[in-house]
Amino acid sequence: MTRRPDHTGWCARGHRCNLGEHRSEETVVDLPGHGRAVLVRVRTAAGRDHAEIRVRVALAPVELRARRQLHGLLTDLRHTVTRAAVAGRPHPWKATR
Repeated sequence: MTRRPDHTGWCARGHRCNLGEHRSEETVVDLPGHGRAVLVRVRTAAGRDHAEIRVRVALAPVELRARRQLHGLLTDLRHTVTRAAVAGRPHPWKATR
């Protein structure tokens, strides 16, 4: 029998942790009728931390407007993911805190 690694301080424990991962409780931002975002912090079995984000946005009923919304969403998500990746990159010339 293998021993599970210790849970982190933010780990939700229970059924949320499986396959060696640790998962936090969900943080939900809900704008009724407009959209919803759910954030979960995940630590993989390899020890790497990730943010898992699910987003649901109400689309316009007109196809062209819905496509414009989707384009804007993807553009904003690309910017967000890029910004987070750059912020998480180590900078050898800066002292770590």
